[in-house]
Parts: sequence; structure tokens; C-alpha cells
Amino acid sequence: MKARQVLAFILVIFGLLGAAWAVFPADGISVGATTVRFASYEGYVRDALEEKVDVDAVLDALEDRFAIHEDTLSFYRTFFYENPDRIYLPDDDYTFFDPVFRAFERARREGRTVRIAHYGDSQIELDRISSNLREALQLRFGGEGTGMFPAFTSTPMASVSRTTSGGFVSYRMVGDSTTRRVRHNRYGVLAQMSGLTGGGTVNIRVPKQKTTLDNVKHFSSVSLLYGRASDGFSAQAVSDTMKPKAIVRELDGITWMTWQFSAPVERASLQLKGNAEIYGVATDGKAGVTVDNIPLRGSTGTILTRIPQDLMKASYELDDTRLIILQFGGNFVPSARSAKSISYYMDKVRDQIAYFQEVAPEAKILFIGPSDMGSFSGGERGGTFYRLPEVVDSLKATTLRCGAAYWDLYRMMGGHNSMVQWVRHQPPYAGPDYIHFTTTGARLVGETLSRSLLTYYDFYDLRKTLPAAAVEQHMVR
Repeated sequence: MKARQVLAFILVIFGLLGAAWAVFPADGISVGATTVRFASYEGYVRDALEEKVDVDAVLDALEDRFAIHEDTLSFYRTFFYENPDRIYLPDDDYTFFDPVFRAFERARREGRTVRIAHYGDSQIELDRISSNLREALQLRFGGEGTGMFPAFTSTPMASVSRTTSGGFVSYRMVGDSTTRRVRHNRYGVLAQMSGLTGGGTVNIRVPKQKTTLDNVKHFSSVSLLYGRASDGFSAQAVSDTMKPKAIVRELDGITWMTWQFSAPVERASLQLKGNAEIYGVATDGKAGVTVDNIPLRGSTGTILTRIPQDLMKASYELDDTRLIILQFGGNFVPSARSAKSISYYMDKVRDQIAYFQEVAPEAKILFIGPSDMGSFSGGERGGTFYRLPEVVDSLKATTLRCGAAYWDLYRMMGGHNSMVQWVRHQPPYAGPDYIHFTTTGARLVGETLSRSLLTYYDFYDLRKTLPAAAVEQHMVR
């Protein structure tokens, strides 16, 4: 074929493509139950001009930013004020987490468990991100088990297997039209409550997990958090032949019962008799740190203030919660169509932070904003949602003004259009919906969050050996 013929053929093809782009309906053609779409010209140009984020380069740079150099104080100063993976602190107060770290240290020393409550949307379902934080903290501070979970729910959990029998009914704050709800809003610290009538049994088993950390493969204690129990209500934890006596603590009508086994176990059962509102069951160790994974699929994180304050306050005091993580914003982003809507959402976020500061005065609050998210239009993937960076920056500013800390997940993963490359990465770090992380991607996020938090602990530990005046002088911006 001659060169002129090849050129003519190419021009004809481009002409046909141009005609198709011009006449093909943007919303496609329906053929039965199927919709046929043609790739748009805009999509083609967007993909061609799209700024590419090199995910491997982002993660390599992350490794470099966590590498401590010889001048240790200079490293911490740079990390706290310049590192995009840092946790932003109100008023740049590098001592913000000190009370949390002191509680972690006392827990191991005094033989008790300190809790972290990790609330979030579907990004943390199946114990994603929470599990990595739990492993890292238990490796450093001790602890066992997989934290607190509902006694009865249809939502599966990756870190603990649970079956129930008897008179349980599940009530949840967030769900579809089939979800049972209660008017009194006494859902408890897990935002879902198991109503018990007549009694029942909860069988607990830790499944075989792909981890080198033994702490999360077993537990040494089982706890039960409940309220509004009938007269004569009783509970007993059993594992094989072990039936330990319960340690009971009560506050304002809420009861926290703990059974400690003489040796670590992989399974146990709770045998309950009577009626009660069951707010949670926990598998923990005898001392150390644990993380409760509390996913609220589809939530923007603005409804938790409906739970009665007295219930939450008593529960957090009884179970010794010292850090509350709120990971929300992703479900709001698609509806962030104006500055006014963002401002309204910030007002709601401010209310949530103030609520948790009231019900958990001994705890610190850490807010994690949304990841990058790819939009869709007419069946085609778009770039980052238009107002997502504005939402992230507004959340950061709002959180810090409220006296809480903020971790910027959006920029940690590379910022604008990074989600596209996380999806395309091999192995994929995010799924084809351009919203949710894969297991591998969630592990990277969880590990980075853990390393960032532990960097603050390492600096706290270093400061014990240095004169306060010297540290303050070096850390001045």
C-alpha cells in the first residue's frame, strides 16, 4: 500500500471517529437492558493531557521522609512542619498527643487496656486501616485481640468471627430501608446496638490471619458493655474448661464486665440470660492498646451526636478510650456543589468534634479526611471531583480550629488525580469504582498512618531525655 493510501486510510478513520463523537448520544443508546456508549472526545483528550501521578515515586518519597537523619531534632522539626505525611496539630502543638502516649505507657505498666475508637465510612469496613494501626500499636505498647464489635450484626468482620443464637435483634444508626432503628437513639459507642430478649449466646473465634504478629491471633480477655438490663440479668464467658469470674464496673446505668482467662485463647463464648441493650463485645489482652473498628457505610459522619451523651460518656470512661479517630468526608464529596454546601457540612463536622470532646474529655480527636476520588459522568471516569481539594482544606482548617488533629489522606496518596494511578497500579491499590482502596492499598494507608502517629511518640520519648527549653527553642518556627 502506497504512502498516500495509508494517509488517506488514517484520515478516513479519524473522520469516522469524529463523526461518531459528534452524533453519538452522550448518555448512550439503550439496547434492551444494556446501554451502549461511545468514548467521548473530551474523555480522550482528558486522558491524553491528564497529569500522571507516579504512585511508586510517591511511596518511595514517603519512605525517605520517614528516614531519621543524624540531626534528630532537625528531622522532627522538618517532619512536624513540612512533611505532607504528618498529622496536622492545633496551634502546631507537638505535645498534643502526649496524654495519649502516657496512657499507652501506663496501660502496659499497670496491667490494663487503653482503647482507640476508629469511626469511619466504608473505607474502613472489614477492619481495613484499623487493623494495621492496631498491629503497629500492639507491637509497640502491648495488647491482644481485635477490639470491640457488635454482639449481633449482618456486617462481616475480617479480624473476628462471631455467631449468635437466642433473642438478639440488631439496631443500627446507618443502613437501608430494611435496617431496624430505635427512637431513643441509644445505639452506644459502636453506633449499633443489639437488643437481647430472654437470653442468648455469642460465640467468638479469631480466624487464621495473615500476620506475623501473634497478639492479634488470640486474646486473653472478653468484655461486655451493656445497659438497661432486666432484674437478674447474668453473663458468663467460657473458653474450653475456663470460666473466670467477671470483673464488674458500673457507671450511670452502664455496665462493663470483663473476664480474664489464665492463658491466651482463640475462641470463647458469652452466655447471657435476661434482657438488655448490648452495646458491644470486646476481645482484648490483659494490658496494652486496642483499636475498635467502627464502620458506618454511606455516612458523612454527622449523625453521631444523636446518641445520648450520658450513654457515650459513661461508656468511654468505663472502657478507657483515649483516642477517637473520625474518618469521614468521602460520602459528602459528590454533593459538594457549592461553597455554601461545604460551609454547611463544616458546621456539622464542628458539632461532631465538639460532641466527642464533651463525651470523652480524656481523649484526643484525630480527623482523617477523604482520599482522592475519581468522578464518573455518562459512564466515563473523570478526574478528581471538582471540589474535593476544597473539602479537604476546609476539613483541615475546621478540625484544627476545633482543637483536634488532622491527617491529610488525599495528599498522602499523591493529591490531584492520584486515585486513577492507584487503580491502575500493579497490583492495584484501589478498586474500579475509583473510591475504595483494595486490601493492599488500605494496608499502605494504615501503615503510613501508624508510622506518622508513632513518629510523634518517638519524639515524645526523646523529649524525656532533653531539657524542655532546648526542645522548645529548636522547634520554634
